[in-house]
Amino acid sequence: MKKIFLTGGNGFFGKRFTNAYSSRYEIMSTDVDTLDITDGDAVNRMVMDFGPDYIVHGAAVADTKFCDDNLELAYKINVDGAVSVAKAAKAAKSKLIFFSTEQVFNGNTEGAPFSEEDKALPNTQYGITKLEAENKIKEIYDKICILRFTWLFGLPERNLNINPNILWDTLNIAIKGEPIKITCNEFRGLTYVYDIIDQFEKVLELEPGTYHTGSHNDLSRYDITVHILKSLGMKESVINDLIIKDEEKFRECKRDVRLNTEKLKALGFTFSDTRESVINCLKEFKYIR
Repeated sequence: MKKIFLTGGNGFFGKRFTNAYSSRYEIMSTDVDTLDITDGDAVNRMVMDFGPDYIVHGAAVADTKFCDDNLELAYKINVDGAVSVAKAAKAAKSKLIFFSTEQVFNGNTEGAPFSEEDKALPNTQYGITKLEAENKIKEIYDKICILRFTWLFGLPERNLNINPNILWDTLNIAIKGEPIKITCNEFRGLTYVYDIIDQFEKVLELEPGTYHTGSHNDLSRYDITVHILKSLGMKESVINDLIIKDEEKFRECKRDVRLNTEKLKALGFTFSDTRESVINCLKEFKYIR
């Protein structure tokens, strides 16, 4: 049985990943309570003792506002932590899968969807730290696959963390029934988390490189919110009262960080359009038939 060393194991992706693959791989799942990824010696010791075939590095501080308000801490975890993991991967000769983000393109206004060859130009501390981490770990080790994720979504499951995401946020809007503004000037890829988890064995076999990962989405944040509510059977008149189109936010500079994922698709990966992914998720959780 091959071994996987996982960081961020208690997170939104990590727990679901471990549940899906623990019968097929020996997984050592770590998080902040068991491993300080900024402590290079500790990381190296744990990795070398375990001897993994693969390291999946998902640990990070991903909250954009928190990163902007805590620059040094965000850098320490997202950059220094990634460097520690990359050095340990090299020492153990383990293949490293590093999770990055679409937000490395936040400052690029030349037009999405962005391919792996397009210029990464982040304008948030989160995006800045993830791009710097990408560059630093590539200098350290050559057996690295960088996955730049679109925004992952899903729904709560027992004993599993839930991250802020478009589907869960929209369901909470419907539950609370309080009118809220949603921007129509933001465009992002939105990917059902299990669409990635279900294909992760193929990720483990990828050649080293950078890969844009996730679903295509041609809807604005406002439009996808409306799509979710309509899919749940909410009447249009109720939606119009509940969801207020915010035309001011990002009006001066439309935010569009959608990714071109054709590179992975050419290698046999399949990702549903975001509209379809939303429907599939709602069906799996029995919200709709």
